[in-house]
Amino acid sequence: MGSLQPPELTRKTPQRNWERQDGSFNFHPNFPHLQISRMPKALPPVHLSPGIESKHIPVRDLNLHYLSSGDPASPLLILLHGFPELCYSWRRVIEPLARLGYFVVAPDSRGYGRTTSLDSPEKVVHYDDDIAPYSMLNLAHDVVALVYALGYRTCSAVIGHDFGSPVAAHVALIRPDIFKSVVMMSAPFTGPASLPFNVIDNPPTPESETPFWVLADRYLAQLDPPRKHYTAYFTTPEANTDMWNAPRGLHTFLRGYFYMKSADWSQNDPHPISIAEAGSMPHYYIMPADLTMPQVVEHDVPSPDEVAQNTWLSDAELAVFTAEYARTGFQGGLNRYRCMRDTRWVNEVAIFADRKIEVPAMFLSGKKDWGVYQYPGAVTKMKDEVCANMADGDFVLVDGAGHWVQQEQPDEVVKHIARFLKKSPTGADATYKDTGDMKQ
Repeated sequence: MGSLQPPELTRKTPQRNWERQDGSFNFHPNFPHLQISRMPKALPPVHLSPGIESKHIPVRDLNLHYLSSGDPASPLLILLHGFPELCYSWRRVIEPLARLGYFVVAPDSRGYGRTTSLDSPEKVVHYDDDIAPYSMLNLAHDVVALVYALGYRTCSAVIGHDFGSPVAAHVALIRPDIFKSVVMMSAPFTGPASLPFNVIDNPPTPESETPFWVLADRYLAQLDPPRKHYTAYFTTPEANTDMWNAPRGLHTFLRGYFYMKSADWSQNDPHPISIAEAGSMPHYYIMPADLTMPQVVEHDVPSPDEVAQNTWLSDAELAVFTAEYARTGFQGGLNRYRCMRDTRWVNEVAIFADRKIEVPAMFLSGKKDWGVYQYPGAVTKMKDEVCANMADGDFVLVDGAGHWVQQEQPDEVVKHIARFLKKSPTGADATYKDTGDMKQ
């Protein structure tokens, strides 16, 4: 059975330097400065389906961990996870997608799981660290660099869930020459930041120059009782510690968090809302102002019987998430939220203001996912303004799924992605010329 194996040194060929079986490098010819002492400690294996491999590859400043399945000579699919997830979140769809005729790669994104810094592999991300590496443009750079590192010039589709959705959307928008289609899951994309337009006739006002999240924070703080957006909480110095040291334990916290945002939680009844109705959303999105996320979750942790009946996230599977976050904490993932609420990094992508996603686009989520509607008007803007090529039939809400749609209903997810990819001229039926040094 496949597994995330602890690194073991092996001599691959007489011509190559020492490598680890998991793909991480010692004295790699492109990284001669790396020493064995700088490699991460061996980690316990995580059992995977036999058709899924766990590897590492050097990508920019990262020793990037990924799961893969399929023939590396086949067209490429990239799967990008969200928060608080891992590449392991795709475990139920990687092989079925590969069987469609693709080489499927799901990385642990920067700041997550077994992806580490090349120079400091044992380093844990802290709140006081520089957040520049987690800006949207840098995360997009990571994905482009991964495609190249794998030996490809094009990618048939980039598929992103949760925070992986805007990353996938940005790379498809910025590099349509590489990413031939995009699937956004659970988080509608409303386009890059805008720029002031015709300021001579329409001078900016203080309110027009105020970031939307500041206006939202003010509005939520005035509700009775006061509320806050979960992304505001995620930017605080305390959020990582709160969740890492949840009062009932990390495993119980994650169980409750995954449960509340799934179709299993009976109180999820998502629907379009206005800004004035934002306070009616579940507390895991619009939080009571005085509570932490573990405090929000602890009131609705599923019972042992409910856990036993769960068919999409067994206790053994949840233990994989628990073990990884116990090692790393959450700060690497939380830094993305800090960048999305920082004008310096938001405005960095304003160079692409009003640019549309021109490649074929799909949106896929669960019918019980409040993420679809958490930003009023986002769905309409994505469909009518941002995506130039999103067919009505490619906006899909899956029955029996909440936010974790690829885990809750993997067969339906694969079915819809397969239908979408079949329409693409760069799908698995495309003809590839073997040039020896690149795949197209």
